[in-house]
Amino acid sequence: MKRILLDQGLAPRAAEILRTLGFEASHVAGIGMQEADDAAILSRAREEGAVCVTLDQDFHTHLALASSGSPSVALLRVQGLDAQGQADLICTVFERCEDALRDGAAITADLESIRIRRLPLK
Repeated sequence: MKRILLDQGLAPRAAEILRTLGFEASHVAGIGMQEADDAAILSRAREEGAVCVTLDQDFHTHLALASSGSPSVALLRVQGLDAQGQADLICTVFERCEDALRDGAAITADLESIRIRRLPLK
Protein backbone atom coordinates (compact mmCIF):
# COMPACT_ATOMS: atom_id res chain seq x y z
CA MET A 1 0.00 0.00 0.00
CA LYS A 2 1.56 3.24 -1.13
CA ARG A 3 -1.49 5.51 -1.04
CA ILE A 4 -1.09 8.33 1.49
CA LEU A 5 -3.21 11.23 2.73
CA LEU A 6 -1.18 13.87 4.56
CA ASP A 7 -2.89 15.87 7.30
CA GLN A 8 -2.80 19.67 7.56
CA GLY A 9 0.24 19.91 9.86
CA LEU A 10 2.51 18.32 7.27
CA ALA A 11 4.09 20.19 4.40
CA PRO A 12 2.21 20.02 1.08
CA ARG A 13 5.64 19.76 -0.55
CA ALA A 14 6.16 16.42 1.26
CA ALA A 15 3.33 14.97 -0.85
CA GLU A 16 5.09 16.18 -4.00
CA ILE A 17 8.36 14.56 -2.90
CA LEU A 18 6.58 11.30 -2.08
CA ARG A 19 4.93 11.25 -5.51
CA THR A 20 8.38 11.44 -7.16
CA LEU A 21 9.29 8.34 -5.12
CA GLY A 22 6.34 6.32 -6.41
CA PHE A 23 3.77 7.00 -3.70
CA GLU A 24 0.23 8.04 -4.50
CA ALA A 25 0.32 10.92 -2.04
CA SER A 26 -2.04 13.82 -1.51
CA HIS A 27 -2.26 16.59 1.07
CA VAL A 28 -5.59 17.66 2.57
CA ALA A 29 -5.03 21.20 1.27
CA GLY A 30 -4.65 19.86 -2.25
CA ILE A 31 -8.04 18.14 -2.18
CA GLY A 32 -10.05 20.93 -0.56
CA MET A 33 -10.04 19.46 2.96
CA GLN A 34 -7.75 21.97 4.67
CA GLU A 35 -10.49 22.83 7.17
CA ALA A 36 -11.94 19.33 7.56
CA ASP A 37 -12.11 17.79 11.01
CA ASP A 38 -10.17 14.66 11.95
CA ALA A 39 -13.16 12.36 11.48
CA ALA A 40 -13.72 13.59 7.92
CA ILE A 41 -10.04 13.14 7.07
CA LEU A 42 -10.06 9.60 8.48
CA SER A 43 -13.22 8.84 6.52
CA ARG A 44 -11.63 10.09 3.29
CA ALA A 45 -8.49 8.00 3.92
CA ARG A 46 -10.68 4.94 4.56
CA GLU A 47 -12.69 5.51 1.36
CA GLU A 48 -9.51 5.86 -0.70
CA GLY A 49 -7.66 2.98 0.95
CA ALA A 50 -4.97 5.44 2.03
CA VAL A 51 -2.75 5.63 5.07
CA CYS A 52 -3.37 8.85 6.96
CA VAL A 53 -0.13 10.53 8.05
CA THR A 54 -0.42 13.18 10.75
CA LEU A 55 1.30 15.12 13.52
CA ASP A 56 -1.95 15.10 15.53
CA GLN A 57 -2.25 12.56 18.36
CA ASP A 58 -6.05 12.81 18.23
CA PHE A 59 -6.17 10.54 15.18
CA HIS A 60 -5.17 7.49 17.23
CA THR A 61 -7.82 8.45 19.79
CA HIS A 62 -10.48 8.60 17.06
CA LEU A 63 -9.46 5.11 15.90
CA ALA A 64 -9.66 3.74 19.43
CA LEU A 65 -13.06 5.26 20.16
CA ALA A 66 -14.49 3.94 16.90
CA SER A 67 -12.90 0.47 17.35
CA SER A 68 -12.11 0.79 13.68
CA GLY A 69 -9.88 -1.53 11.68
CA SER A 70 -9.08 1.15 9.13
CA PRO A 71 -7.58 3.36 7.95
CA SER A 72 -4.02 2.87 9.09
CA VAL A 73 -2.62 6.02 10.68
CA ALA A 74 1.02 7.02 10.99
CA LEU A 75 1.63 9.62 13.70
CA LEU A 76 4.93 11.45 13.29
CA ARG A 77 6.18 12.62 16.66
CA VAL A 78 8.78 15.01 15.34
CA GLN A 79 8.16 18.73 15.05
CA GLY A 80 10.17 21.10 12.88
CA LEU A 81 11.09 18.75 10.03
CA ASP A 82 11.08 20.32 6.60
CA ALA A 83 9.22 18.67 3.71
CA GLN A 84 12.20 16.49 2.78
CA GLY A 85 12.64 15.35 6.39
CA GLN A 86 8.94 14.50 6.62
CA ALA A 87 9.06 12.56 3.35
CA ASP A 88 12.18 10.69 4.49
CA LEU A 89 10.53 9.66 7.77
CA ILE A 90 7.35 8.58 5.97
CA CYS A 91 9.44 6.45 3.60
CA THR A 92 11.17 4.83 6.58
CA VAL A 93 7.81 4.05 8.18
CA PHE A 94 6.55 2.46 4.95
CA GLU A 95 9.74 0.44 4.49
CA ARG A 96 9.63 -0.97 8.02
CA CYS A 97 5.87 -1.30 8.48
CA GLU A 98 4.45 -2.14 5.07
CA ASP A 99 2.61 -5.31 6.19
CA ALA A 100 1.19 -3.65 9.31
CA LEU A 101 0.00 -0.64 7.32
CA ARG A 102 -1.70 -2.90 4.78
CA ASP A 103 -3.42 -4.94 7.52
CA GLY A 104 -4.47 -1.96 9.67
CA ALA A 105 -2.22 -0.27 12.21
CA ALA A 106 -1.69 2.79 14.33
CA ILE A 107 1.98 3.67 13.91
CA THR A 108 3.89 6.14 16.05
CA ALA A 109 7.28 7.18 14.70
CA ASP A 110 10.07 9.55 15.58
CA LEU A 111 13.65 9.75 14.37
CA GLU A 112 14.76 6.91 16.66
CA SER A 113 11.91 4.43 16.93
CA ILE A 114 8.69 3.15 15.43
CA ARG A 115 5.85 1.67 17.47
CA ILE A 116 3.20 -0.48 15.81
CA ARG A 117 -0.24 -1.20 17.26
CA ARG A 118 -2.61 -3.36 15.25
CA LEU A 119 -6.14 -2.18 14.59
CA PRO A 120 -8.65 -2.12 16.04
CA LEU A 121 -7.15 -0.42 19.09
CA LYS A 122 -8.44 -1.59 22.46
